[in-house]
Amino acid sequence: MLLAMPPSPDVIGAIGQLLQPLLETLERVLWAQRNLYPPLAPRLAEQLAPGAEAIAGPLSALEKLEWPDDLRFMRERLVDVSRQTVDLVTAFIAAAQSPDNPIDLYRALRRFARIQETLYPLAPAFEPVSRWFLEPARRDDDDLVARLRDGALRDDEVRVGVLHASNERDARGGFSVYVPEHWDGETAMPLVVALHGGSGHGRDFLWSWLADARSRGVLLMAPTSRDRTWSIMGGQDVDAEGLGEMVASVAGRYPVDRTRVLLTGMSDGATYALLCGLRDGMPFTHLAPACGVLHPYLFAGGLERAAGRPIYMVHGALDWMFPLSVAHMGRDTLQAAGARLVYREIEDLSHTYPRDENPRILDWLTSGEALTV
Repeated sequence: MLLAMPPSPDVIGAIGQLLQPLLETLERVLWAQRNLYPPLAPRLAEQLAPGAEAIAGPLSALEKLEWPDDLRFMRERLVDVSRQTVDLVTAFIAAAQSPDNPIDLYRALRRFARIQETLYPLAPAFEPVSRWFLEPARRDDDDLVARLRDGALRDDEVRVGVLHASNERDARGGFSVYVPEHWDGETAMPLVVALHGGSGHGRDFLWSWLADARSRGVLLMAPTSRDRTWSIMGGQDVDAEGLGEMVASVAGRYPVDRTRVLLTGMSDGATYALLCGLRDGMPFTHLAPACGVLHPYLFAGGLERAAGRPIYMVHGALDWMFPLSVAHMGRDTLQAAGARLVYREIEDLSHTYPRDENPRILDWLTSGEALTV
């Protein structure tokens, strides 16, 4: 289990006792996040509730042990992640008691990104953590896990892993990047640019894609809008120029496969992905909006660049913010404009990001016909 073992058998045993319920609870949080539909919140909370109790005992035992000074950072992160996870579960259960106010449900789950950010630096040290940060279908890939570990621990000038550029959570207009640890330093990578929803933040939305980028060797960028949401409300577009500069900045440091540059997003991010991605002069070759709508400007005749464009459109049949009728209008309009459209209508998806769709999107991005813009 442990790739860099602390000397104390008691510490090793306590880590193992904590990691199992912790990662199982985080997996339930993933499930609840994917299946969040306010009328079902009490049932989701019922499934989450045992996780808090399962973590509490092993966490208490671990906290009582003495750790070597040079490994205290591991202890601090494990304790922090465990406490944050219990707090998330507790907050979600409380919010589920009033499902008519879905904002509190989303607010509770928003903590999940910080939990993942805190846990991720332990992936090179703890193999179960490394496997958890992979697509489920790839968690048994021992060779991949070994290459990720070796890449994270190598001593050279190549910067890999999770990086941030002026993207603290109290800042707007910056971006976060994930560079696969097992990148060889030379091979050009597809780039996924993932746009958060309204009132969101790129530093958080990065984690909606990290496991898939890590599994596939894909470069990932998650920008933060300059205002509370993207430039979809009319007036001047203050985000497009910055997005182009961010892509250029990343491509100046890492080789990007310019024929496979995906712009994707959730909700407002999806709406802006179509609006911005179909502008002249943008570097994006593929678009993948999820749970968004076609902007009125595009309905009014702004679809000149949609002809021949690969677009992967995802919408949930249970979406309570943007009903299917609006999604169907966008689908039909894009098809009429000549887009190479894949439309995925997911029966059990509400207005939440479908992380389980990412592998299909990456298959579509990397195996289909390349496009240069």
